[in-house]
Parts: sequence; structure tokens; C-alpha cells
Amino acid sequence: MRFIFKTRYDQDIALAKHGGHRFWYSLLMLALFTAPWWLESYGLAQLTFILIYGIVGLGLMVLAGFTGLFSIGHAAFLGVGAYTQAYLAQHGWPFPLSLAAAAALSAAVGAVVGLPALRVKGIYLGIATLSFGFIVEEVLARWESVTGGNAGKAVGSVKMFGWTADDGTSFYFVCLVITVLCTLAVLNLLRSPTGRAFVAIRDSEISAQSMGIHLAYYKTLSFSISAAMAGIGGALYAHMIRFLSPEQFNILQSIDLLLMVVIGGLGSVHGAFLGAAFLIGMPQAISAFKDLLPDVIGQAPGLKSVIYGAVLIFFVLFEPMGLYGRWLKVRAWFQLFPFYRKGLFKRQKAFQKSDRLR
Repeated sequence: MRFIFKTRYDQDIALAKHGGHRFWYSLLMLALFTAPWWLESYGLAQLTFILIYGIVGLGLMVLAGFTGLFSIGHAAFLGVGAYTQAYLAQHGWPFPLSLAAAAALSAAVGAVVGLPALRVKGIYLGIATLSFGFIVEEVLARWESVTGGNAGKAVGSVKMFGWTADDGTSFYFVCLVITVLCTLAVLNLLRSPTGRAFVAIRDSEISAQSMGIHLAYYKTLSFSISAAMAGIGGALYAHMIRFLSPEQFNILQSIDLLLMVVIGGLGSVHGAFLGAAFLIGMPQAISAFKDLLPDVIGQAPGLKSVIYGAVLIFFVLFEPMGLYGRWLKVRAWFQLFPFYRKGLFKRQKAFQKSDRLR
């Protein structure tokens, strides 16, 4: 395994810990920036969807993976950002301003939704966010003067300062630049005092409060940041699909988003993008292999839901650390072979005595 002897504080807070990180991340960025030249239009569109859902996954990872607050209505923030972007773009706002407005409005809504998190947790918080998701879906359907109601709302191309992203390649680069900026923002947030407060709240609220962390402030802030990033993803999503309807932001979308971060790996930035790749790639894999199955199975209307449920159960039971956790185990096996120990990543039962007595 790689051991780093740190002699400066800058080494401890650096985004890239060693030369291997810098090499592989540079190679990844090179591959992403050259993707339009070696990917066909369909593959580029799927990669664009992965970037968009990756941004939303980053926001949900901040909330669920690093603060320990689960939301089953996160598609509502996605819808708020998408419809805000569509409405402002229709009225001639340049893309950077409308994107900032979509993020700000989603963050404000997230702060309101975060208020129940101050008093409830666990399944009760999930019910509260689920109820909010139903409310937003109904508002989107009824507020026809702004959203177009159930008839839907058309969305144009990205326009800013005389330039228009009117094809798949130019819009892909817009999404790529925003994804890189959002990823850097989250990475810097997590190594700041605010990010450390989020993690402390996730691990033990009582211990965090005893260290002077203001639970109400940081929980509300976590909801706001998560909602803002979902709003940014929603704004890009609106320009990607070019047509919005309230049914696109229902409970099934919220479950897909939660499924994305759980399967990707809670508590890791990498898991947000791995989960996004899974969410986009799984339907394609199902479509490719269902023709090989018997008709009674391959043509069943609920095949996708059954496979999604089975995969989720598998990860919860056998790989709770998600895809990124599996990659860590594979990497450790190669680094430690032949001295790898099977129980290396086994979860330890570590909890505070005060938590146990509550």
C-alpha cells in the first residue's frame, strides 16, 4: 500500500494526495474533454446525462452521505431548478444568471424543507420530504401560467452573451465545465470547518453538539447546499431534454436519486458519479439483454423495477459501501496480495454510550 510521509500542512489538505492521483485524474479529464471526438452522438448524450445526474448526486451525497439526513423528495428540488431555468430562459435571461437564480431558489426552498429536520430524523424525516415532493409536483401541475401545467413546457437551447449551445457537443462542454466546478466546490466544502461539522453531525449529533456545533444551522445549511446543487442539475436537465412536465419529478425520480447515491457508495464523492453511471447505464443494459430472456420475462412490464429492487437489496446486504467500496476492496487486494485479510473492511460496532442509552 502507499504510505505518505507528510511534512507540511499543505500536504494534508491537498486535493491530490500524491502523484498517482494527479496522473489518473489528469487522464480522466483528458478523456472527458476529448470525448466528442471518440464518442458517437448517442454515447455523448448518455455521458451528458451522467454529468447532470452526477451534479445532483453530489448534492444528495452532501445531505445523505456526509450529514446523515435522508430525503425521499429530492426530485422536487430538481423540478424547481428545471422550471426556474425554463421560465427565465424564456424571458431572455442569459444562462449564467438564470442558472444562479435556479440554484438560489432551490436553496431557499431547501432551507424551508430543512426546517423539519431540526425536530425529526430517520423515517419521519423521510416522510416529511416525501410529502414536500408531492406538494411540489402538484404545484407544478396547477401553476399553469408559469409551468404550463400538465401540457408541459418547452425549453430552448443554452444562450449567453450572443453564444448558443445548439448542438450536443457544445452543450456537453457546458455540462462538463459546470460539473468540474461543482465537484471542486464540494471537495473544498468537505475539507472546510463546515464540511467537518456535517460529518460530525452524521457520526453523532450529541457529540457534535457537545463540541459547540449548531445543529439547526448546519442541518439547514446542508439542505440548502444539497437543494442548490439539485437545482443546478435540474437547470441543465431542462436544456438537455428540451421539454418539461410535472410527471418527470415524481416520487419515482426521487427514489432513483436515492438509489443512485446508495449504490454508488454513501460518503464518497466518487460514489455520486459511479451511481450516476449506474442509473444511466442500467436501463441500457436491461434493454440489451432482455431480448435474450424468455418472452414471459423479457416482455414483462415491471422488469426494470424488479431488477432495480434486486440490485438494491444485493448492495444493502452484501456491499453496503456501494460501488466505490467494492473498488476500494479490489484495489486493496492488489496492493496487499498475498497478505490481504478478508475482514479488512468489516464494519466495526462503534457508537457513543450516550447514543446507546437514548
